[in-house]
Amino acid sequence: MTIGIYGTEFKDEFNDGIKDLIESLLDRSVNVKVYSPFKAHLLSKMSFNIDLPEFSDHYQVKEELDLLFSIGGDGTFLSTISLIRDSGIPILGINTGRLGFLSTVAVPGIEESLDLVLTGRYAIQERGLVTLDIDDNPFGEVNYALNEIAIIKRDSSSMIVIHCEVDDEYLHSYWADGLLIATPTGSTAYSLSCSGPIVHPETNSLIINPIAPHHLNVRPMIVPDDVCLKLKADGRDDQFLITLDSRSAVIRSDQELIIKKAPFKINLVIPEGHTFLSTMKNKLLWGMDKRN
Repeated sequence: MTIGIYGTEFKDEFNDGIKDLIESLLDRSVNVKVYSPFKAHLLSKMSFNIDLPEFSDHYQVKEELDLLFSIGGDGTFLSTISLIRDSGIPILGINTGRLGFLSTVAVPGIEESLDLVLTGRYAIQERGLVTLDIDDNPFGEVNYALNEIAIIKRDSSSMIVIHCEVDDEYLHSYWADGLLIATPTGSTAYSLSCSGPIVHPETNSLIINPIAPHHLNVRPMIVPDDVCLKLKADGRDDQFLITLDSRSAVIRSDQELIIKKAPFKINLVIPEGHTFLSTMKNKLLWGMDKRN
C-alpha cells in the first residue's frame, strides 16, 4: 500500500503526533510519499531515518497512491481536491486546525484511527461536487468545488443583484452581498454562517443560499442536485468575485454562470465508529445541555 501525505503548516504542538504517524506507517512497511511543498515544512520541524519520496501533481496521485492523508483543517482538505480530481483516491482528514467537519481524525489518539484504516475497518463515503461552466473559465480544468460556488460583490459599498434560473425557469433576483450554491458537504461551511440548513451528506441536493439578502421573505432553498442553475449578476460595478471553495477569480457582468452537479465524486475515508451525526454532535456540542 502507498499512502500520500498532504498538508500545510501546523503548530509545534502537533510535531510529535505527526512524526509518530509517519514513523508508524514506515514501521508497518507502508510506502509513504509526501507532497513536495509539505515535505519542506516537515523537515524544518523533524527528521526521519530515510529520505521520504515525494509527489507533486495530480498525475502522480492517480498513478502512484492508494490513499491520501490530509493533515490540516478543512481548508487543507479542500485544497486536496485539485490533486485528487476524478481519480477516486480516498482521502483521510487528520485535523490540526479548528472545528474540522471534513478533517475529523484528531492527532491525539491517531494510532487507533491508523489501526482501523490499515486493517480495513473503515467506510468510503462519497461526497458530491458542483462544477462551473463559464466563458473564459478562470479555473481551467479544476472548475469544481466540494463545498460551494459563490458569487460575491467585490467591495463593501453596495449590494449586487444575482438573477437565478433553475432548469431554465426563472426563480428569483437576489438583492444581496452574494449567492452561494452549496453541496450537502458545504452545508456546514460558509452556508451555515449564512443561516443555511445542515444537510446530511448522503442527500442528493444543492442549497441556494443568499448572503445578507435585502429581502425579509427570502430564505435558503434546497433543490435536487440534478438541476441546472444559471446565474448572472449586475450592479454598480461591472466585475464580481467568483469563488470555488478557497479559490477565487474576478468575472464580468456579461458572463453567465452555469452550475451543475459534477460527473464524479470525492471519496472520504470514515474510520469505524465515526459517523456524520457523531461529528455534528462533537463539533457543534449537540446534546451537551445538562437536561439531556
